[in-house]
Amino acid sequence: MKQRTIRRETFFQGRGAHTGVDVDVCLKPAPVDTGIVFRRTDIPGHPEIHPQIKNVGEYLRCTTILENDVKICTTEHLLAAIVGLCISNLWIEISAGEVPILDGSSKLFAQALLESEIIEQEAEVDYFSLTSPVSVTSGSRSLIALPYDGFKITCTSSDDRQFHTQHLSLDITPEVFISELAPARTFVFFEDIRPLMKLGLLQGGSLESALVIKGNNILASEPLRFADELVRHKMLDLVGDLSLLGKLLRAHIIAVRPGHAINAQLTKKLKEHFCEVASRPDKSLYKPSGPLFTSTETSMDIQKILNLLPHRYPFLMIDRVIEFQDQHTLRAIKNVSINEPYFQGHFPGRAVMPGVLQIEAMAQAAGILMIKEAHCKNKSAYFMSCDKVKFRRAVAPGDQLEIYARILKNRGGKIGVAEGQCKVNGKVVSSAELMFSIVETNSSH
Repeated sequence: MKQRTIRRETFFQGRGAHTGVDVDVCLKPAPVDTGIVFRRTDIPGHPEIHPQIKNVGEYLRCTTILENDVKICTTEHLLAAIVGLCISNLWIEISAGEVPILDGSSKLFAQALLESEIIEQEAEVDYFSLTSPVSVTSGSRSLIALPYDGFKITCTSSDDRQFHTQHLSLDITPEVFISELAPARTFVFFEDIRPLMKLGLLQGGSLESALVIKGNNILASEPLRFADELVRHKMLDLVGDLSLLGKLLRAHIIAVRPGHAINAQLTKKLKEHFCEVASRPDKSLYKPSGPLFTSTETSMDIQKILNLLPHRYPFLMIDRVIEFQDQHTLRAIKNVSINEPYFQGHFPGRAVMPGVLQIEAMAQAAGILMIKEAHCKNKSAYFMSCDKVKFRRAVAPGDQLEIYARILKNRGGKIGVAEGQCKVNGKVVSSAELMFSIVETNSSH
């Protein structure tokens, strides 16, 4: 793929969500290998700020870039539009220290870039291709990046009360970004507004630029653009925050309750990973070792699970497959320990296993079944969506989670549907219907 920029400059105005300051922004074409560069036109000398992970200054309700004591905040929506459209080189001239919020999404940024006509340049794009799993965790939040020939995000978003749990999985191309992610608006919880304003934030916020979640209700100046707009915006933010790698990423990101702080942690760890791999004599891609499974196996220990699934700590949710009850059904276990990292924040004083991780446990169990049923070492099952999700009881440290998965449909070895249940002491604690895509694994992985 060739590097890309815009043919002609484009200009827009808006107000900063946190500062409330009116801002002028001009996007200008840039030469090959320039990268994305901000220029503060309100400061003498027009200092440059490079949106790179080493320059991240703050991430309280937004991502702030700080270089030589000059900062730009709320960069994520504009950067998401730039990287979502695979633009490599761009000058961003800005008259204040905050990118305008506009309608709270990336839609208007993307439209401005498209109207400026995106053009190819002579040099080739230099990708960051992931070579082995990379993961980070913080309380009930977890992100894992897996080797993948493309850019994909599988995301589960949820509030602490799990009132607004949503899940979505997308392969991100420019076309998908424009139609499926760019219009998704930012959101804030009603009870957080006053404390944030006391910190000097949200001075320019309004219902025209954000959704407000109040209990079970969502307040907005217009109807929801998607039924699952919240998880789509979380994915949008993740695209913008991952742009701080400085290059386009090839990986599958699996995110549970992402946010700017943990997004920055993953981006930093990915950068360290790429630097470490670049210094190795052998830069070969990740390969699981050992045999995957045999068709006659009636159980599976942790080593075989590790050989089969790409997930690693802290995101592996299966300790053992107890039995394959028939060709389409299995029973597995997950021992829930107080040492699980998510218990630090979910919740202090009363540890409860997040429901989204119970869904992930069912998905991993069903994924094992899907791959076993496909009878192919070079295929992987990618979790696409979930439906009919129910949480019935709390799961606490010391419980043993019994995970049941059963294949309902297998359409030509390409799309699979499964049902899952989690039980504790024989009682159902959660259940869901899960959909998977069965894809060929690149033989070099």
